[in-house]
Amino acid sequence: MQAGWALRPRAAAARLIGPGRCPPSFLRSRSGCDVNDDDVGGAGDSRPCHSHRDQVSSLSSSLLLREANGRRCFSNLYRFYGRNKACLLRGGMSTSGSLVLRLLASSVRVADRAGNIVRDIMSKGDLGIVDKGVNDLQTEADRSVQRCIMASLNSQFPNVTIIGEEEPAADLDPDWVELSQSDEVLACESKLPQELRDAAEKDICVWVDPLDGTNEYTQGMLDHVTVLIGIALNGTAVAGVMHQPYYNYKSGPDASLGRTIWGVVGVGAFGIERKALGRDTKVVVTTRSHETEAVRDAIAACEPTEVIRVGGAGHKVLLLIEGKAHAYIFASSGCKKWDTCAPEAVLRAMGGMLTDVHGNNYQYHPSVVHQNTGGVLATAFASDQAWYLSRMPEEVKRLLPSS
Repeated sequence: MQAGWALRPRAAAARLIGPGRCPPSFLRSRSGCDVNDDDVGGAGDSRPCHSHRDQVSSLSSSLLLREANGRRCFSNLYRFYGRNKACLLRGGMSTSGSLVLRLLASSVRVADRAGNIVRDIMSKGDLGIVDKGVNDLQTEADRSVQRCIMASLNSQFPNVTIIGEEEPAADLDPDWVELSQSDEVLACESKLPQELRDAAEKDICVWVDPLDGTNEYTQGMLDHVTVLIGIALNGTAVAGVMHQPYYNYKSGPDASLGRTIWGVVGVGAFGIERKALGRDTKVVVTTRSHETEAVRDAIAACEPTEVIRVGGAGHKVLLLIEGKAHAYIFASSGCKKWDTCAPEAVLRAMGGMLTDVHGNNYQYHPSVVHQNTGGVLATAFASDQAWYLSRMPEEVKRLLPSS
């Protein structure tokens, strides 16, 4: 069985709070008990009422159901929309427009929430580190962020397949469930390509890396860390969210931390400024902690003037976008689909390209092998991809199966 956890829950099954009652405390707009299904106006109270706190607690404790195969899976219990339509609308959840944009709009908001969780866990000093293997750590931030993302997206899109890196766990802070959506994303509806407008739930798969750059997170290299949420349509990465929890953290104690970058192929990318690196140099970015002979040979064949070694696939792609490197080369099968789906989508949205070392595009459908067996080769500009591919040594390509 592959590592990683897929979420496509059964249609049902937990206690629901009925219409006209106070919704759970984890709704971003916590409306009062006087709300009914036809009332879509008003600001809503900032706290749940006393009479329904016990119900809220009971509901949040029912967040997980055990599937027949023994996995823990978030249940499709958040069917509040049918019973509490007004409350959800007040919380910012759009129910119109294309599925891809609504899913992306929710992913942007939950990525922001994830960044808060990452920083909060670091500030408490206990990272809860678990060693999963060689150079493969897991922290409480990995686990908590995945629970946050899975529960938040599944509550709004119960029939969309979501695959995350970490194993789901039973406990979930109800205040981590984010149901609001980004208005900036939703405003792009008219720019969306028709293929994406027509997307159906069955054709979409979401890939989640709750904390890309975990090793660096534990070592205090905080600018390497990203939260990644990638959206694939019929196996192709088409949209993604990349959140940097510690962006700007070196600017002093009063600096505003974090930024969220998102992009849609055919629309563009936002939250970051694209910069081009001069052609008088050839800068390659690669792994900091997973170097092999094949990685070294592939890089050497490109004759770079500089090699930057950093952690996190997301961070490496951001260096391409920001004009700090020309190419990202990782001639190893150590990368996974949740590492590359979001970065590939954002990079493609900005005119770049990401493939394996053979030049083949990766597929991100639900049944695909999670490992990126053909390695990773990405360039800031798609027009540069062919040159770097032509430099890949045959021996390196023989070691890495074509994807």
